[in-house]
Amino acid sequence: MTTEKTKMQPEIMETNPTENQQKAVRSQGRLKDFLARPEVVTVGLIILAFIAGSIMSPYFLDAAFLFNYTSLYIEVGIMAIAMTFIIISGNIDLSVASILALVAAVVGVSYFDMGIPMALTILIALVTGALLGAFNGFMIVRTKLPALAVTLATLALYRGVAQVLLGDDSRPRLAWSRDIIFPEWFTGINRIYVPGTPIPIPFVIFLVLAIILGIVLHRTTFGRWVYATGTNEIATRYSGIRTERLKVMLFTLSGLMAGIAGLIMVSRLSTARYDHARGWELDVITAVVLGGTSIFGGRGTMFGTVAAYLLLIILRTGMGVANVKAESQLAVIGSLLIIAILVSNLTGRLRK
Repeated sequence: MTTEKTKMQPEIMETNPTENQQKAVRSQGRLKDFLARPEVVTVGLIILAFIAGSIMSPYFLDAAFLFNYTSLYIEVGIMAIAMTFIIISGNIDLSVASILALVAAVVGVSYFDMGIPMALTILIALVTGALLGAFNGFMIVRTKLPALAVTLATLALYRGVAQVLLGDDSRPRLAWSRDIIFPEWFTGINRIYVPGTPIPIPFVIFLVLAIILGIVLHRTTFGRWVYATGTNEIATRYSGIRTERLKVMLFTLSGLMAGIAGLIMVSRLSTARYDHARGWELDVITAVVLGGTSIFGGRGTMFGTVAAYLLLIILRTGMGVANVKAESQLAVIGSLLIIAILVSNLTGRLRK
């Protein structure tokens, strides 16, 4: 018996894969999964865009120049953070830029027309942004209409209300004295830097918000609910999760983040106008989808959104250095959105 067992043992060892072969197969599988992640494509595009920008202009390699340019579009990044939650849940919010504009209008009217102190005006602006987002969520839940249709309507509604509040004028009005301006401590947030560095405070605010909400998305039960809703909303509802309440919370978060972006824009420009951030919905959605978030919901990461936002900044900086017209820049952003959707579908098939 012992001799038979010993004779059979080498044959069994020959037919079973060795431990090294198993490790090689596992490592190949991990490599395929890693390369199939859409964030890898985004990081690769960042490297290519950075190389191309540095060839076009030596100023592109200046860290202070790049960080200062991020302040021009920091509002896009802040709104994209919340949009990541919205799109992963299988929805979309087209009204974020209009909420920003209406919050800016509320800031201008509250401080200049009504004489409300600036500290209280800031609180009113944040509450206004959250309420506008909550209204979006409430309408979607109650009317059972797609988020695309509801937020397309509120896109026009909120922008129209902002124009009614301010008219074609701005706050402060150009005809007013120079003494009637926003408080000095409120304006020029983009000119405040982290001591000893070229990093502006708005960029720090963006990173802090991205880290906090990234932890919420990837490390909490709430984040798992968001992914589950985007994957299969009906099954998630039957699992005991209140998906309708979740939607209202997500759109409230989106409105709040748009309100923060509105305050930063008013501080940066030292003026409030109804046409602030017009057309920026495209940039926000592009940043999220280009970062690997599936437009159909259920998949996406906060890191991908942050990386895609940085890619957009590098592209806009490079096109600005090359004197590319704004219309052409918009065409490039639109093309990126199409490419992002195609890459997202391709990587999804590869992962399956």
